[in-house]
Amino acid sequence: MKFVLHILSYFFSIVFYILFGIILLLFDPIQRVCLNVFGYTAHKASVDIFNGLLILILHVLGTTFSFKISEKLPRNTPIIVASNHQSMWDIPPLIWFLRKIHPKFISKKELGKGIPTISYNLKYGGSVLIDRKDPLQATTEIAKVAKYISENKRSVVIFPEGTRSRNGEPKKFHRKGLITLFENAPDSFVLPVSINNSWKLQRNGMFPIPMFCRLTFETHPLIKVSDFEPDALVDLVEKTIKSKIG
Repeated sequence: MKFVLHILSYFFSIVFYILFGIILLLFDPIQRVCLNVFGYTAHKASVDIFNGLLILILHVLGTTFSFKISEKLPRNTPIIVASNHQSMWDIPPLIWFLRKIHPKFISKKELGKGIPTISYNLKYGGSVLIDRKDPLQATTEIAKVAKYISENKRSVVIFPEGTRSRNGEPKKFHRKGLITLFENAPDSFVLPVSINNSWKLQRNGMFPIPMFCRLTFETHPLIKVSDFEPDALVDLVEKTIKSKIG
């Protein structure tokens, strides 16, 4: 049965990537028009729909999603979404299911060019692009997005592991990014998120994508940043996220 599914995954991966390519090319001009003509709200709606469609077309591969939100998330409150990181497919569900809190991202600078729709959103949608080889630049950009979410009452997603886990085993969290966010957005809350099984979608690299993977996302109760010292809060967030992985 595994052999048959593996063979089928080649065909359905091709179908998926055709649909993925169409959506990427379609939404690049759509979001440009939305932002430049109608403003932030329209642009955000286009990004939300784009990511919702990505989740939808992953069903072609039999992929399913469970996104459990432990409590109602407050509006008009800055939130730091801290999560483990297993694959590129962590991102569309975070954008779609947390769309009410306007998630922005801390992404590597390489993603800021050459990718239709995605690069434009990262550059102009409120996210920041960091150079992982330049700690000063990275820290400056992280501080910038922290102030942005405080002023605009939005959220930012950070993957403290730095790079994705290729086998689902969580890596040790880097502290600097989280502490920079805490110090520059002291009025915010942290929303820890535990992700399981998305690494399986990339266990063969980018092709073929395995079939019938079930991805699970689970949020934990919000933690008020000002209630903790930064180092203690990093420890708590890391422990909380890892408690539901595996």
